[in-house]
Amino acid sequence: MPESWASRFDRWRLNWFPAYRATGARITYIADDWLEVRVRLALNWRTRNYVGTIFGGSLYGAVDPIYMVMLIRALGPAFVVWDQAATIRFLRPGRSTLRATFRLEPEQVAAIAADARAQGRVSRDFEIALVDAEGRVCLACTKTIFIRHATGSGRD
Repeated sequence: MPESWASRFDRWRLNWFPAYRATGARITYIADDWLEVRVRLALNWRTRNYVGTIFGGSLYGAVDPIYMVMLIRALGPAFVVWDQAATIRFLRPGRSTLRATFRLEPEQVAAIAADARAQGRVSRDFEIALVDAEGRVCLACTKTIFIRHATGSGRD
């Protein structure tokens, strides 16, 4: 799905948001429906650590907020969405530009919404990897996202 003008503007805003900008990562694509987001993290003077590879904080920071924001946008204001936990595995040094593609399926979003409505609150795990140009995984991360149906909050 191509980017819309609205998703391009969102991409621009997120890339200029100070906390995300400081990671050195850049969002390169946001689907109009927010079900796919692509991120790029280059090795440069801002992201290089003492031993010449990408700093671990930049690796995690590049992937940290994405699934939460995607779910906020996909589920809408009737749901409260928060990062709950993360498991990070640094598998190999980042010595070049790394990329990640975040995807949600419409059925997955519908199931999360249905479960949150029925149970009041749910948590879901999402896997993401930062890979180099050869497809080697440098960082593997599991994000646990908390979703609550905002009943009675006036936000339904």
